[in-house]
Amino acid sequence: MKNDIHIKYLIANEQDALWGLTVNSVGYQSIESNTPYPPSNHPVRYLFSAERGRVLDEYQLLYITQGKGEFSSDSHRRTEIKSGNMFLLFPGEWHSYQPNIETGWDEYWIGFNGINIDARIQHGFFNKENPIFNVGIREDIVQLYTQAIEIAKEQGTGFQQMMAGVVNHLLGLAYSQNKHSSFEELRVTKQINRAKIIMCETFKTSIKPEEVAQQVNMSYSWFRRIFKQYTGFAPSQYLLELRLQRSKELLTNTDLTSQEVAFEVGFENSDYFCTVFRKKAGISPIKYREITQGNNGYPNFSRK
Repeated sequence: MKNDIHIKYLIANEQDALWGLTVNSVGYQSIESNTPYPPSNHPVRYLFSAERGRVLDEYQLLYITQGKGEFSSDSHRRTEIKSGNMFLLFPGEWHSYQPNIETGWDEYWIGFNGINIDARIQHGFFNKENPIFNVGIREDIVQLYTQAIEIAKEQGTGFQQMMAGVVNHLLGLAYSQNKHSSFEELRVTKQINRAKIIMCETFKTSIKPEEVAQQVNMSYSWFRRIFKQYTGFAPSQYLLELRLQRSKELLTNTDLTSQEVAFEVGFENSDYFCTVFRKKAGISPIKYREITQGNNGYPNFSRK
């Protein structure tokens, strides 16, 4: 994409808003070295002085694919931005950013609002204190921005819903890739992935999280902390989830009793298995089997 593209004032009706996320603007521009920023063709609605900064009434997710510059906001000190970085602007938050005069930069952006992104902020997936994401140079991210631009050009039926899907994908990549990069810097990604493999291969046994930590050459306290940050589960919870998921498969697809299922997936006590299963699934193992096997022509493996 060689030419600068600015698509602004995208219309969203009440039904679009009910979808949970609507897009207001999308675009791309290439800022050459030794040129003013923002350029003269920047949309007036979004025009700002890099020295004075600005405040928007929408979220914007920007992606820098070439060059470098800097970013600052009320909640984040002045920080270098480089190619491969994304950064999120928040409504009502003063901010400023600009490319380095010697390098310029290429930027993609998309602006949006909605209850879906508000909920993600509320639940801590994104915050004003950490608005920069190191995702690297990725062709799939460029393609997503390009796709959004093409959808916005056409503005066919349901275009807002299609663009909302693009934004959700971009946000997911920003979150997951940045998280992955953080663990790469700690050089523990291979150890955690190895631990996950060990657990998947041995959860049917009585293996303990401490043994897994030992096998990947980590102290248990450090392993437990990093594993939870990486997966969202404590090691013991992860093993439990593996056992429960396998137990659901066995209850649905075999004629094993609840006690046999419990022992098959690594529980040493069938009563404890039933208690944990009910707590997690909301129903007993026997009731789960009745529901998932059904009585509509599907075989019923339940023992009499």
